[in-house]
Amino acid sequence: MKRREFIASIAALGAASTIPVAGAAVISGGQPWTPGKADTPPAPPRKGGLAYFTQAEFDVVGAIAERLIPADELSISGKEAGCATFIDRQLAGDYGRAATQYRLGRFIKGTPEQGPQSALTPAQRYRQGLSALNDYVQQHYQQSFVQLSGTEKDKILTAMEKNQLNLGAEVETKQLFEQILQNVREGFLSDPIYGGNKDMASWKMIGFPGARYDFRDLLDKKGQKLNIIPTSLVDNLL
Repeated sequence: MKRREFIASIAALGAASTIPVAGAAVISGGQPWTPGKADTPPAPPRKGGLAYFTQAEFDVVGAIAERLIPADELSISGKEAGCATFIDRQLAGDYGRAATQYRLGRFIKGTPEQGPQSALTPAQRYRQGLSALNDYVQQHYQQSFVQLSGTEKDKILTAMEKNQLNLGAEVETKQLFEQILQNVREGFLSDPIYGGNKDMASWKMIGFPGARYDFRDLLDKKGQKLNIIPTSLVDNLL
């Protein structure tokens, strides 16, 4: 850089420093943004107990998780892994409130490729769907879902998956089943810090190493079974 250019750049920098700048602001909270209420602090962390489900809802979701991911010689079940706890905590947060989704409508039923088109949040869909499921089971079996045999539970879940179970005009049964299935999978495979995947059972089963800092010490071990002990975010917080 020539001397003239250097001096000119210093002058430009000095002029820029005198320009007033807008103050940064922290914006949090969910959509749709409401004027004057955008800076909504998140709910404080909850210790113990259920965050969203009633005990009855929690038990039903646990029973469903046990049928979707049964225990076998490779792993514990979805219920034992804490999938219901994971879903309970997710529904109590931004996911359950659909905080990151556009929700001002109109809501028009689309094609399957367009995904759910519903005014309900995930938490509302669970509450509505589990209530309808309880009514159906009580009417046809005179028991709660939890009390049914494994065969009976599988029959109901299979009918839900095929959209052949009538839970009432307000409930989109197949979408409810797919949401529960997705959330059970997430709870089974997510980091234990979120309430599921107890003792990293699923990670140990599939050989996933977890939240490790790096793998540089393993780069030369090609084609070998590494037998890495998984690491959770819980471990990294200790």
